[in-house]
Amino acid sequence: MGKLIYGMMQSLDGYVANAEGEITLPVPEGALHRWFNERMAAVAGSIYGRRMYEIMSFWDGPDAEAADADFTRAYRASPKWVVSRTIESVGPNAVLLGGDLTAEVQRLKGEYEQDIEVAGPELAAGLTELGLIDEYWLYIMPVVLGGGKPAFTAQLPEGMRLLGIEQLPQEVALVKYGKPS
Repeated sequence: MGKLIYGMMQSLDGYVANAEGEITLPVPEGALHRWFNERMAAVAGSIYGRRMYEIMSFWDGPDAEAADADFTRAYRASPKWVVSRTIESVGPNAVLLGGDLTAEVQRLKGEYEQDIEVAGPELAAGLTELGLIDEYWLYIMPVVLGGGKPAFTAQLPEGMRLLGIEQLPQEVALVKYGKPS
């Protein structure tokens, strides 16, 4: 059974975007970008909310190959599941999840052995409240935004376990927490 993992880059003070909603965190470069390329290639797929899906859909477009061919290939090959009440269709290798979100996510976790990633704070909050997220991966960037859109908007389960800490390129700390056993 696959694990559902919420992972987002965030500032030291816990924000994924500034007060205007702009993503102003440093862009992954070189070795860090390669790390994310490998991660994208290793997961079963990603679950996106509408906003994050629209941001990530850049990688389906014509300029993606020039930006990073390896990530483009990994993104395009990876299944995407989109949770939205406002869009009616999605692009290549993507499916809209509808109906009972809990049942849909449990079905996906049962179908795959690999991790399934969740991207987007609002979607993660809803999945956290449903008790569906197994691990939280905090990619902490060495910057302070001083306010903005927080990485977490829902109460996390009590008794979270620290699963590990890794130093990634660009001075990024990856801190992993899991649900209590």
